[in-house]
Amino acid sequence: MKQNFWKALGPGIIWAAAAIGVSHLVQSTRAGADFGFQLIGVVILANILKYPFFQYGSRYAIATEESLIDGYRRMGKWVVVLFLLLTLGTMFTIQAAVTSVTVGLIKSVVDIPLSYVQVTILLLLLCAVIVLFGHFKTLDRLIKLVVVILSVATITALVAAFLRSDLQAVVSNQLPFEFSTGNIAFLIALVGWMPSAIDISVWSSLWTLAKIKETGYKPSLKQSLLDFNIGYIGTTILSLAFLSLGAMVMFQSGESFANGGVQFANQLMALYTRSIGEWSYPILAVAAIATMFSTTLTVLDAYPRVLTPIIESLRGKPVEQGAKRKLNYLWILILITGAVMLISVFADQMKLLVDIATSLSFVTAPVLAILNLKAVSAPNVPVEYRPSRFMQIFSWIGIVVLAAFAVYFVYLELA
Repeated sequence: MKQNFWKALGPGIIWAAAAIGVSHLVQSTRAGADFGFQLIGVVILANILKYPFFQYGSRYAIATEESLIDGYRRMGKWVVVLFLLLTLGTMFTIQAAVTSVTVGLIKSVVDIPLSYVQVTILLLLLCAVIVLFGHFKTLDRLIKLVVVILSVATITALVAAFLRSDLQAVVSNQLPFEFSTGNIAFLIALVGWMPSAIDISVWSSLWTLAKIKETGYKPSLKQSLLDFNIGYIGTTILSLAFLSLGAMVMFQSGESFANGGVQFANQLMALYTRSIGEWSYPILAVAAIATMFSTTLTVLDAYPRVLTPIIESLRGKPVEQGAKRKLNYLWILILITGAVMLISVFADQMKLLVDIATSLSFVTAPVLAILNLKAVSAPNVPVEYRPSRFMQIFSWIGIVVLAAFAVYFVYLELA
């Protein structure tokens, strides 16, 4: 039984690696630095309300041995076209946002005589080589190691910060949250990727199928959901840890996060070293870079992995293996080109780029949430694999809340 669990473990951890990144290192930390502990409830609520829609990716793949893209196709070709449009509308910004943070960390830690854009190109080319010539097993093992390193480093820093900081002073100095346009815009950006964009539920279904193909072992629904839940709970704990670090180290310090990637990265690393000590800098720098590198890598791996099945679904027949590889080359080239162009424009405005990406994901979240619920409740899914009555009701509550805030955000932007 234990051996079978280790065979099933992987897709949930890769999902966590894709989620732990900008939403945690950037957005959660900013929430704590700017508002203290006031937004803890928002972070917890976002993780709870979005949980079903992420879980449905793994659930659907195990139940049907199909990806969620196949589930969308069963609803009609127009649904696949809609998902394609949503993907094309967000993928360049998402790839640019995670890459920008990674480059900022690299240039902050390593003295490289190259420009921001030049480092971006080299980083994305390295990721492309790993994606194109590596295997799922390589990605699987690399990501597990990186997530463990970051988790240990973050929890260590958090414990040290609690021991050194005046927690009561932080809480007592918090002013009531002001529902200004700027603060609401940040809330939307925070929730947009908390714990991540709902898009990655589709990635999760594909990673689950890849794991089955790699190991030759199909886990039970219970094993698959345990794997996913480990990753999901871990990302939730880490998001709260980063928020707490921001609150205890930067809140009311007179210091605010810079817009530029390198400056932001310097401030982020200072959060750790102030809590643990300067001796920890090399270890923490490696952990932070490795974390964001894994996020950049998983995003670059995911979009070609998603876009090719979309094309196959729209054509109504599979793409031949040789043509599929060429198609993957093309998707990666397009994705890298778009990301580099965006970063060249927003090189000194990393926070703005991140806010744009996360806000776009927030607006599209209700649509993807509805699609995932309908897919996993469809007649082709065996009854025992469908969500319970409670989960269905809970899902609709999440959809209504996400949709209401999305409409309100669009109203604010147009007003």
